Amino acid sequence: MAPLKSKKLISLFCFLSGAACMALVYNITQCHHLLEIIKTPQLQTCSQKSTIASSTITALNGTKTFVVAAYYDNRGTNLVRIIGIVHHEETKDLYCWFHCRSKNSNVSIIRAHIDMHSDRFGFPYGTADILCPEPVDCDPKYVSIHWSREGDCEHIPMFEIRNRHPEALSSNFTVCISTMFGNYSSVLQFVQSVEMYKLLGVQKVMIYKSDCSTWMERVLHHYLSEGIVEIVPWPIASHLKVSKRWHYDIVPADLGYYGQLTALNDCIYRNMYRSRYLLLHDIDEMIIPLKSKNLKSMMAHLEDRGDNNAVFYFENFVFRFDVFDYTFNISAWGGVPGTNVLQHIYREPHREDRKTKGRKMIINPRKVIQTSVHNILQASGDIISVPHNTGVLYHCRKQYQPNLTIDSLIKDTTIWKYSKTLIPRVTKVLKNL
Repeated sequence: MAPLKSKKLISLFCFLSGAACMALVYNITQCHHLLEIIKTPQLQTCSQKSTIASSTITALNGTKTFVVAAYYDNRGTNLVRIIGIVHHEETKDLYCWFHCRSKNSNVSIIRAHIDMHSDRFGFPYGTADILCPEPVDCDPKYVSIHWSREGDCEHIPMFEIRNRHPEALSSNFTVCISTMFGNYSSVLQFVQSVEMYKLLGVQKVMIYKSDCSTWMERVLHHYLSEGIVEIVPWPIASHLKVSKRWHYDIVPADLGYYGQLTALNDCIYRNMYRSRYLLLHDIDEMIIPLKSKNLKSMMAHLEDRGDNNAVFYFENFVFRFDVFDYTFNISAWGGVPGTNVLQHIYREPHREDRKTKGRKMIINPRKVIQTSVHNILQASGDIISVPHNTGVLYHCRKQYQPNLTIDSLIKDTTIWKYSKTLIPRVTKVLKNL
């Protein structure tokens, strides 16, 4: 047991740092670790500036660590949170090299704390937050990550510290889609989804793209020029052996599902001060209001429950893509690759015991710290489970409950209420292509 004096020191530190300890560490052991790393930083003079990292994913030489991006995070204390991918048996310490603007060419070096996310589903590599308290009197614009306190600045890449000066929110709703891989080619479903997002009030769709078909490249170019789509290059397969499945036991690899978890967490911080809400779901899913006309009116209703809401969970409704209805067999869409979601209106029945299975969420990114695929790992606000008669996750996919017969499926034409506006929009896009 620690001496009384040491306990008092730790408790005093946790009290003074307040929300930082609550949001980042949650226990005295981690607070003690921060006590160890928040020391007077080591200063070093750089004769030359480092090269600014140009790739979305940067390998750190000599380590089992990859860096995605660095973000300023002052929710409780001033620190820099670097989103990364780290091997769970990484043995090397990491150091943040802060490039100080106020000290000429000095670099302030502080040991980092690696916070591995709890969900990595058995894969050796997982998402991690590399955390460094920001040194005082430094005012850094860039930070580098290195495995040593010593080194040549010229050969250590710099990462811009984002979110330093938050601007007014430019979007109410942004969709984070991660990741587009496997030569993705479901053109019709993608166009239908984006046009549905627009009808529902989405202003931006973020896509972490590994690869897709030539058809999809043309579609993405169209939406890029329109301004609704933003693409983040995601060359994860050039760094690690990636799995197309969610768990290591299904398809062993270095990292699961093309680094989906890392992309989702990066999307949160990338849009923290750009969008009021983020919708976190896959490319074959849509969160659809049932009582409201659009997302804005639905969220206004849900926000009436309180002003500290961080996460809204939506139940997964599976619409079987192997069961068809041909009411909307649009001739103008003939020959276009992909699923026509208007033809799949038979869903598996609601089951209370599967309420959290496959659910997705709408979040306030300023209140979320870490996320997994189907649940939030750390947040600083209230969590709401949205009633399935208020809004649902419309998920067009193969069967989820394998013992169900077709006769036990429920005909649900909710998606058809958008058909009158959706069909001409989709047709216009396809003709333009």
